[in-house]
Amino acid sequence: MTVPAQRYEDRPGAELADPAFWQSPPQARLAAFARLRALDSPVYVPEGRDRGHWALVRHADVQEASRLPKVFASAPGVTTPEPPRWVRALFGDSMVNLDGPDHARLRKVVQRAFTPRLLAAAEEDIHAVAARIVDDVLDERPDEFVSAVASRLPLEVICNMMGIPQAYRAEIADRVNHASEHIGVERGLAARLRMPGRGLRALARMQRMVAGIGRERRRHPTDDLISALVCANVDGQALGARQLGAFFSLLMVAGVETTRNAITHGLTLLTDFPDQRDLLLSDFEAYADGAVDEMIRHSTPIIQFRRTVVAEHDLGGHLFTPGDKVVLYYASANRDEAVFPDPDAFDITRSPNPHLGFGGGGPHFCLGAHLARVEMRSLFRELLTRPVGLRAVGLPDLAGSNFDNRVRSLRFAFEQP
Repeated sequence: MTVPAQRYEDRPGAELADPAFWQSPPQARLAAFARLRALDSPVYVPEGRDRGHWALVRHADVQEASRLPKVFASAPGVTTPEPPRWVRALFGDSMVNLDGPDHARLRKVVQRAFTPRLLAAAEEDIHAVAARIVDDVLDERPDEFVSAVASRLPLEVICNMMGIPQAYRAEIADRVNHASEHIGVERGLAARLRMPGRGLRALARMQRMVAGIGRERRRHPTDDLISALVCANVDGQALGARQLGAFFSLLMVAGVETTRNAITHGLTLLTDFPDQRDLLLSDFEAYADGAVDEMIRHSTPIIQFRRTVVAEHDLGGHLFTPGDKVVLYYASANRDEAVFPDPDAFDITRSPNPHLGFGGGGPHFCLGAHLARVEMRSLFRELLTRPVGLRAVGLPDLAGSNFDNRVRSLRFAFEQP
């Protein structure tokens, strides 16, 4: 489905609130963002009666807003719609929805838990998991990439790092899928009434599960991330049950989903741009880092995050006032012609590549950026340097979400029998 540009000539930006727009082919959406970037100032996107947001679509504007949390606040929520108060009260505030001292305090506890020893062990584990997944692929010859490859790596890595017992993992994977499958996707009235409950139940069960593990780790700590998070550090601070549950949900839903989508889009890009694949294979170690960052820029796993204006500020030719809602469109910023020459090209030698795939900087820059890069580099090393190569078949089945560039499935095949 393609949304004709002329429908919005008199009200640019309105397409961003139209569910049909997010079902359009990717190139149609990118063309709309290019038209919005060419305007002199941000546009207002009506979302319904007395509701709407200002769209930040240029790289410079998204980056500036990201680095001014005292002006563009993450609270009460960065997703669309914002989480209701009762959901926040029940499940606790996710770190992405916090600002100021509350965010800094929680982030400090988490950062200190990521010790050099834990990170080194995680990187070693990533290499082993990636090799095992590709071994299984070569033995079993599946034909669907998301379930067989892209989802497995981040899920196994995070569960290993957190110390999740093997017996819980299949259920966690199922809960992650239920919690995230309809985020940002337009549904009929019956589905809208039914699915939020299903997703919240999945989150509740996942959080109860990790809370139980956390209680056990307080009594009997082990060498894993949950133990580090729930046992008091030198400042006497640790995560409580709700905080641990909220962090685990964020890590699973955000960390697993974003990485699996970047990996899946990466295989599609290497298939669609065989010259870049050949270049990468010519010297994998030399080009791998550039290839991973270009995959992330080109696919932009998270399309947008919201902010709420809490102080008057002039940005991009518009004066924002307290109470305004703003959306940072990373998918547009990562194709900004002012920053990325020939932005629609997939170029693994692109340098510099200041993409905003992990956020625009500031206090909310993605904590998992390093591990995500290591995961992607390790997996593509295994996928591309084995004797039997892989390629995507057909187009990825996209979810049509306005929140993330989610791939439901992707067929793939072996280049050699």
